Amino acid sequence: MDNLPPFSPLLVAFIETALFGFLIGLEWHSYRRASQRDLGFGTTRTFTLLAIFGLALVIIDPTFVAYSVGLFVIGALFALEYWKRLQTQDNHLLSTLIALIAYTLGPLSLHGPLWLPLLFVIVVLLLLGDKPGIRRFSDAFRHEEAGTLVKFFIMAGVILPLLPNQEIAPFISVTWYQVWLAVIVVSAISYLSYLAQTYFFPARGVLLTGVLGGLYSSTAATVVLSKRAHAMNAEESRIIGAAIVLATLMMYLRLWAIIWVLGHTETAMRLALPFSLLAITSAMVAWFLYQKTTQSSTPKAEPPPQHPLEFSTALLFAFLFVFFATVTHFVVQNFGASGLHVLSFMVGFTDIDPFVLSLLDGKFHVKESALEAAIILASGSNNLLKAAYTLGLSRNPELYYAAGWLTITFLISFCWSAIVIG
Repeated sequence: MDNLPPFSPLLVAFIETALFGFLIGLEWHSYRRASQRDLGFGTTRTFTLLAIFGLALVIIDPTFVAYSVGLFVIGALFALEYWKRLQTQDNHLLSTLIALIAYTLGPLSLHGPLWLPLLFVIVVLLLLGDKPGIRRFSDAFRHEEAGTLVKFFIMAGVILPLLPNQEIAPFISVTWYQVWLAVIVVSAISYLSYLAQTYFFPARGVLLTGVLGGLYSSTAATVVLSKRAHAMNAEESRIIGAAIVLATLMMYLRLWAIIWVLGHTETAMRLALPFSLLAITSAMVAWFLYQKTTQSSTPKAEPPPQHPLEFSTALLFAFLFVFFATVTHFVVQNFGASGLHVLSFMVGFTDIDPFVLSLLDGKFHVKESALEAAIILASGSNNLLKAAYTLGLSRNPELYYAAGWLTITFLISFCWSAIVIG
């Protein structure tokens, strides 16, 4: 077997082109049949031969002159065919565009990696095969979302590359690039949660609100759900408690994912065990609370929060990032690891994400165990804040279980951080 010659690149390109063109033709034929109307030319054989024709012209003339002439001729034929269809009030361009994509499969298969033409085919198949879903998404898409996407592209594609990768100040070992990268990562996770709540799960239940809200902000989700429980009966309130616990569970997963994505692999591995234990036990508590409810008592969820991609929110996060890095530097310099842990407890009553990220990027002169303990303690005191919100805003005895568990997670975090320090 080892003496067999390798396959010719031309043979591989031909097989790829013919197969991909055939798949596009099959899907287009099925799409036309499902539409029950004339959507222009095109059969399975047409698209397959068109793809092979494009490959043949590239092989004959590697300078792409023949391919360009063929594209011009085919484009003229498509224009004539489209002009003829216009006479019958048929102005669909879909068949023409798909045919042009099929024509490009040959050069992509010959000169590009396998995944490139495969992605073209996958996109075409998805667009043709999920017409109802795309139509529903298009109808639900709000016009202001385009502006939101533009903001994200500006933040990630314009501002980030322009920022220097140099320290902000001599006493802050955090660069401008690190600050804005953290802003983008946190905003992206929050925005994906917002999109899931708004477009993919519009009829979500309370439990799903807790899960997705925890990815957005577990504190904000706790506030919303606690207010919701204030005017509910006992049966409906129990599932609210389960949702609040799930929001905290997602906080641990979100924090761990952010730490890992930003490249702090060692810290992420050290936090994997305590975060996993807290997440698993929180899931068990949420399941226990859910089991005490009945299916008929499930309340409707609140509307999703506003999207997080506001420049003011991003600037506030960046400011808090730098602020916490500065405060942490002076605390560590003057009070050492013990001062850091007191600060971590206090920060838990605010927004812990910028503190945790500034703590990791700051390269403070403390042991790795001290950083781990500070992160665990900050997340624990944040749970204590959410327990207070749960009790104060709901004023509902049925949420005592959820508030009690959040308080227990604080005690577990406090004990764990003490063991790590010791």
